[in-house]
Amino acid sequence: MKIKHLKKKNIKEALPLVWEVFCNYEAINYEEAGKQAFYEAIHSEEYLDTLDAYGAYEDHELLGILATRSEGSHIALFFVDGAHHNQGIGRSLWNELLSNNTQPKITVHSSIYAVPVYEKLGFVRTGEIQTDGGIQFLPMEYTMKVNPDCPCKKIKCKRHGHCNECKARHTTSKKPPVCER
Repeated sequence: MKIKHLKKKNIKEALPLVWEVFCNYEAINYEEAGKQAFYEAIHSEEYLDTLDAYGAYEDHELLGILATRSEGSHIALFFVDGAHHNQGIGRSLWNELLSNNTQPKITVHSSIYAVPVYEKLGFVRTGEIQTDGGIQFLPMEYTMKVNPDCPCKKIKCKRHGHCNECKARHTTSKKPPVCER
């Protein structure tokens, strides 16, 4: 599997996957107005222009997408093809985001279906279930962990003090973190 940073045209090509996974796993909790609102949002050029995304590919087939907005501080889309759930694809996308993100907190409006997934990634609930425009969600937040006693000698590294983020980054590279060499 290969994780790639997506250009806008690739994000558009991912929309059928997003819609299919949404319909199969999340839409059951939505009223018709919510389904329509989600469809319109993901097909809005204005909305798509705000996204920064990563895709997981196997033999040129898109298996999953993770997209953020607000300079990486909010997850907007996180979908993995249903036939590939529980195979580490979402975790690989998450690790790629962490390795390229400098935001101290990352928020998400999680669907009810995805709450356990986000909790496994380290997110915590920050409110009660809400509905906006027919879309039901639970607000959640992930706080980057900062280690003031970071043993790494690369002090100028953007991940210095963020040991979990650093180790996540190095799971996708061939070299171990400097602190473990």
